[in-house]
Amino acid sequence: MQLVLATSNRGKVREIKRYFGDVDVIAYTDITEALDIEENSDTFAGNALIKARAVYEALNDENVVVLSDDSGISLPLLGNEPGIYSARYAGVGSSDRDNLLKLIDSVVLKGVDSTKAFYTAAIALVSNRGEQIVHGWMHGNVITQMRGENGFGYDPIFIPDGYSQTLGELGDEVKEKISHRVQALELAHILLNGLK
Repeated sequence: MQLVLATSNRGKVREIKRYFGDVDVIAYTDITEALDIEENSDTFAGNALIKARAVYEALNDENVVVLSDDSGISLPLLGNEPGIYSARYAGVGSSDRDNLLKLIDSVVLKGVDSTKAFYTAAIALVSNRGEQIVHGWMHGNVITQMRGENGFGYDPIFIPDGYSQTLGELGDEVKEKISHRVQALELAHILLNGLK
């Protein structure tokens, strides 16, 4: 069985490859052209499923399982923004840094330097056996000062509950125990074992 990731985000590819050490994992862009997939659902689960379906249909191979993740950060203070728009919060084509700086600005405009936040990860699996979706969450606080170089996205401003360091400061071994994506991947791994 080959697990094809419906992403070209190298950070996600590395993380998922590390987690599924016993499975042949590749990014879909390693075997076909990049697709222009419109993520037009209003939920993480819906967007994950849209991506997984599109890649599965494009590959036209019954022997693959396509895994797609859609994840993001939500701040109750901002009406749960950026949410599903986390990857393009500063606009289409914006960089991780652009998004991060916009989120800091949004929090500063509310007159605080720390606020509750949570990450959501939805993982969709599409195969010849059907479609399945699992979720994981990580709660903590967003701060307005960037700290740490580890990770990507909003990691330098997110402090998980129970920790004093940001995800940008914490090592991979800690993040692999507590992250929203790892929680969802653990459930996805159980589902994958059932597909073998």
